Amino acid sequence: MSGMDIDVEEDEWADLSIPEGPEASINEPLPSTDQTQNASGGYVFRTVDKTRLRRFLCMGTEGGTYHTGEIELKRENAYCIARLINRGEGSQVVATIKEFSLQNKACKADPILFALALCCRCSDLATKEAAYKALSDVCRIPTHLFQFIKFAQEVNPNGKGWGRAHRKGVSMWYENYRNKKGGNLLLAYHMTKYKARFGFTHRDVFRLCHIKTSYDALGYLVYYVCHENGQRESDWEMALARREEGLPHLELKKVAALVKVFKDAKKCTNEETMKLMILEHHLAREHVPTDLLKSRVVWEALMRHMPMTAMIRNLGKMSSLGLLESDSFGESLAEEKLKSKDLLKSARIHPFTLLVAHKAYSKGQGELGKLRWQVNPKISNALEEAFYLSFNYVATTGKRYLLAIDGSGSMNAPVMGTPIITARDAAAAMAMVTVRTEQRCDVVAFSGNQEGVTKLSISPQDDLDTVLERISRLPFGSTNCAAPILDAIQSKKMYDVFVVYTDSETNVGSVHPSKALKNYRTTSGNANARLIVCGLASNGFSIADPDDPLMMDIVGFDSSAPTAIHQFVTGNI
Repeated sequence: MSGMDIDVEEDEWADLSIPEGPEASINEPLPSTDQTQNASGGYVFRTVDKTRLRRFLCMGTEGGTYHTGEIELKRENAYCIARLINRGEGSQVVATIKEFSLQNKACKADPILFALALCCRCSDLATKEAAYKALSDVCRIPTHLFQFIKFAQEVNPNGKGWGRAHRKGVSMWYENYRNKKGGNLLLAYHMTKYKARFGFTHRDVFRLCHIKTSYDALGYLVYYVCHENGQRESDWEMALARREEGLPHLELKKVAALVKVFKDAKKCTNEETMKLMILEHHLAREHVPTDLLKSRVVWEALMRHMPMTAMIRNLGKMSSLGLLESDSFGESLAEEKLKSKDLLKSARIHPFTLLVAHKAYSKGQGELGKLRWQVNPKISNALEEAFYLSFNYVATTGKRYLLAIDGSGSMNAPVMGTPIITARDAAAAMAMVTVRTEQRCDVVAFSGNQEGVTKLSISPQDDLDTVLERISRLPFGSTNCAAPILDAIQSKKMYDVFVVYTDSETNVGSVHPSKALKNYRTTSGNANARLIVCGLASNGFSIADPDDPLMMDIVGFDSSAPTAIHQFVTGNI
């Protein structure tokens, strides 16, 4: 259906519609669809366990609601995993976990690690084996490993004990670094950068998994972390002297030398010496002593190799140290990075994230008000330019959209989950993303009577200020989430996705959105039409039918919400 235009001729609409027409009873299934009867007797799309699994991996919940903030993950959040394993589909569950992890389909890592822990701790041997084999692919850094271990202890039905399979699986996570690009040198870098998370250190993990090593690169890292495994520095000096030349010996020497750099860095008190160490060995902020993190010289060195997302996150800190003052090296480097199309493309930063960063930097102080800085207009302008450049790298879906925006005065409320911007800013920015990336998109605004919507003109050439000004000019009425769907039925428009952007007002009017969507599917013949309701300033509402996999609620909005929307629209969840 998505290959057709939005505008449909009268006779073509009649041919597409299902004979029962707009008043078709929801107590009958739509023809040629996989619908099931719910408890109230109505027919809805079946949310199968595989869909529930994909929802959980992406959003941390089996239902059709994305929540900003932390979600407490428990076994009852993911009963679908147990059901799939019991049906003999555990290996496919693990394959889906790997898919969402490696292809960055999840909003956050937590649900993926929790699901992997459930598979590792299950009683099905095939699933358990596949899950532990996937551990190195899914847990790409020690932070992920520590969180996985925490989850594995929480879901273990036998308490917090470590069985043989668990000890071997965790030990192999360290062993498998030799197969990665960078090998044990990368492991040394990661172990010293991510020393402790979620109540665990590498020393704790080595003792719990009973890791066994010899006089090799990994063995040296275990010795370096534990210092109490029966080995002495003199033993390693003899090992280095006696080992025959070759790749294992060379790697051991390099790891030992790099570990010495990390040890020296932690003892360093001179900012110029620290600067040279950072530039030569690409040390990260975590390798720098706390006292030297107040140094402009040190941050200037860190900035040279800092990834784009980390640099954007630290613009306020660097400005507070004077690193980004006018005509400085830091200013020119930050400008260059923010305007780099290659860096923006590779970093895959969504426009919404850059809008938030621009608003936060332009404020001149941190969220809690402790950190303050002088705003550099060039950096602020570069962030704005990066915002518009990033539209070019948003993945298109090829779907037909109808966006409905609430422009009432209450849209000046801060976004739940991202309070630095208003609900109106977020709605305008997300509308711009869709208009600029999708070829077929209409935009309307809620206005007039309870059932009414008004066309809102937004073109791909419009900037954010223009869009905001047009939204604020329109007379607005009640936010009836069913109104855009009912209008599409009346005007015979063909859409694949309806998206409602409101603050916390999610009225349902005389027709519930779920029923309006069912009627639209019937009259248009588009049985896969989807609805997303974004309550940008809400901390809780329920519009989506939990039994309908083609409806979704977004409670609040944060930098991960666009990922959830994209995965939902493209049918991945």
